Amino acid sequence: MTLLAAVGKAQSLNATEAASLATDQALNQIGRHPIVLAIIAAPHDYPVKQVVDGVAGLLSDTILLGFSTPAQLTHEGMHQRSIAVALIAGDQVQANASCWERSNGSRLTVTLQASKIMQSKKSVQKALLVIADGLNGDASEILYSIPSGNFKLGGCLTGGDPDHAHSFQIGGSQFSNTGVAEVMLGGELNVGIGSNHGWQPIGVFMRISQSKELRLQTLDGRRASEAYSRLFGYPARDWNYPPLNHLVRLYPLGLENEDFESNHQISYLVRSPVGIESDGSFRMNPGVPQGKTAHILVSSVDNCIAAAKLAARQALEDLGQAKPVLGLVFADIAWQMMMQAQPGSEVDAIRDVLGYDLPIIGGYSLGQFNRSPSGNPELLNQHLQVVLFGDPHGS
Repeated sequence: MTLLAAVGKAQSLNATEAASLATDQALNQIGRHPIVLAIIAAPHDYPVKQVVDGVAGLLSDTILLGFSTPAQLTHEGMHQRSIAVALIAGDQVQANASCWERSNGSRLTVTLQASKIMQSKKSVQKALLVIADGLNGDASEILYSIPSGNFKLGGCLTGGDPDHAHSFQIGGSQFSNTGVAEVMLGGELNVGIGSNHGWQPIGVFMRISQSKELRLQTLDGRRASEAYSRLFGYPARDWNYPPLNHLVRLYPLGLENEDFESNHQISYLVRSPVGIESDGSFRMNPGVPQGKTAHILVSSVDNCIAAAKLAARQALEDLGQAKPVLGLVFADIAWQMMMQAQPGSEVDAIRDVLGYDLPIIGGYSLGQFNRSPSGNPELLNQHLQVVLFGDPHGS
């Protein structure tokens, strides 16, 4: 059997109803083919249990993978207060998922149980997708728990309500507000992943003079908010409150990498503030090392559109000869801010590359899981990631 996929989207004041309607739309497109995985993108202020109940009520024991997002993406563009559901069908595809809640007061550590299950079954592992809370805990801890293996790595840090640190993650039939969900896929499918960002240095750089855990406290000896105040002109106290304490995401830091690109230009590890604390420090996830040189980065709509197309091309190349059947998009929350005047433009850019018949699902996040060029797990900020699921037997 060939690999099939479909996406449904619905709105309702009731989360269960919206999730059920979106699932039903996708089911009507799939028909009677066996569903392997359902991917859910939903608003953070919907009760997660109602979201799960609405999808699971029509899919019985189907594996779920879901995340909260302030806006949802489909091939039709950007949507707000909607629930989007993608279904993947194929009788030769395996999926195993799990979800953990982060205990209060404890560090977030995971063992990635689903990947161990796949390994114990000696299945050919194709991809691991990780969905983790981006508002609580240090997400970089997850990287150390990802097992070795020749599988693709993708996923996101869930966004939601930054003022109340609320988001959710769904894995299998379980869900969490401050934890980790994951799914390991194997069998007769191919996965291609591409990631890129459109932010560039403007020639201004500062030294991270004080940083502790997830707090960037001072830049060049000044409070982080004061350093940005001197650069952008707004009073330092204004950076502690909306909208600046959220819009600061548009101006991330580029940390100098020790390696050089093939064109001998310095490459940058992008790290983006999640928000600004009352003391003027930047809340980061992951944290940034003290003593590093940080370059201020900026972008434009045109740069982001070019980066989205490049990420789509990378994913298509990574997919090989397989026929793409579904695109999953994790865009940084800064992309939503950047595209306010042209909402959904990043989706249009992706479709320009992948075609206008490909179903797409996705949303905005606080980071993306990825593999570095050397093959090591890494956590990205500010990027747009395209995950393509492909039929290896398709034409």
